[in-house]
Amino acid sequence: MATDHLQAARALLAEHPVADGHNDLPWALREKVRYDIDRLDIAADQTGNLHTDLARLRAGGVGAQFWSVYVRTDLTGDAAVSATLEQIDCVRQLLDRHPSELRRALTAADMEAARAEGRIASLMGAEGGHSINNSLATLRALHTLGVRYMTLTHNDNIAWADSATDEPGVGGLSPFGHEVVREMNRIGMLVDLSHVAATTMRAALDTSTAPVIFSHSSSRAVCDHPRNIPDDVLERLPGNGGVAMATFVPKFVLQAAVDWTAAADDNMRAHGFHHLDTTPEAMKVHEAFEAADPRPVATPSTVADHLDHMREVAGVDHIGIGGDYDGTAFTPDGLDDVSGYPNLIAELLSRGWSRADLAKLTWQNAVRVLGAAEDVARDLGARRGPSVATLDQLDG
Repeated sequence: MATDHLQAARALLAEHPVADGHNDLPWALREKVRYDIDRLDIAADQTGNLHTDLARLRAGGVGAQFWSVYVRTDLTGDAAVSATLEQIDCVRQLLDRHPSELRRALTAADMEAARAEGRIASLMGAEGGHSINNSLATLRALHTLGVRYMTLTHNDNIAWADSATDEPGVGGLSPFGHEVVREMNRIGMLVDLSHVAATTMRAALDTSTAPVIFSHSSSRAVCDHPRNIPDDVLERLPGNGGVAMATFVPKFVLQAAVDWTAAADDNMRAHGFHHLDTTPEAMKVHEAFEAADPRPVATPSTVADHLDHMREVAGVDHIGIGGDYDGTAFTPDGLDDVSGYPNLIAELLSRGWSRADLAKLTWQNAVRVLGAAEDVARDLGARRGPSVATLDQLDG
């Protein structure tokens, strides 16, 4: 990477920092230390333990972060709701512990205020509709607690929405699923379409009167993985006003990594293990496979290929960045952790992206989309009250 491009990237990020759509630090803290943040203090260097700490966020030019309050899909019903509340509490603890570095943000104006203060705007996004246990009142409660987007599904279908990585269930969104989208519009919670099936993407775009986001998804035309966004959906973003935030996860952005992962998973199953098994016996099988067939490596150029295509199809006003740090085991070389964003911006500069376009990518589009959702909510809230619909009423 040319030194002049890297210096220019850092200068740009000092003015227009990254507003990243998705970071799984709260779940990593749950899994590693059960929220004992004394043991993994992000004020200290956590290289080797986490992708994220305060110094590396600063080095990466991060000015706003949507912290994911994700919970696994095997947590269902009230257990999923409770775990989501614990995740929200983790973010609150981080904000209370680091007030000089992190600023709670609920609105686009809060994001701009944080930037003016030199603090990192901290927002929250719930990852998966199982977090609300089929309850619109619970959805509203999460919004009251500060959650500003909800990904409609995670890796598995829910009763009212289909996931990208599950078999078709309701054909996109059920009638209750459409009502969830309408209620999210009414309260000003962004509809996040990462992880959902393409049918769900299209159904949500048909219903939403507010801009949608993809908090961490890349281009399916560049890398054919169901977690990515088809071109016909990207083409609809200008009409909707939404933003697609490219992710860095190698198995979603590099076709060779997609193919390698499928072969590695098949190898695990052939040896009698679940493909996600991490027991010592299973890892020996996986490590032997990787020794014989090394894992393909993504780079900033890999991600830039996605952003080039997404800009061409959706337009520069409708793209952003969602790294998925601390939510993936593997990262691209040069985007190893949250300090790596300047390397991506330098790569885009080398490809001729203008400062104005990069400012939209890193900061302006994310701020705009949240502000637009707030505008829609003000209008809808003046015209109708909270929905009391239930899954049984609408879906039978």
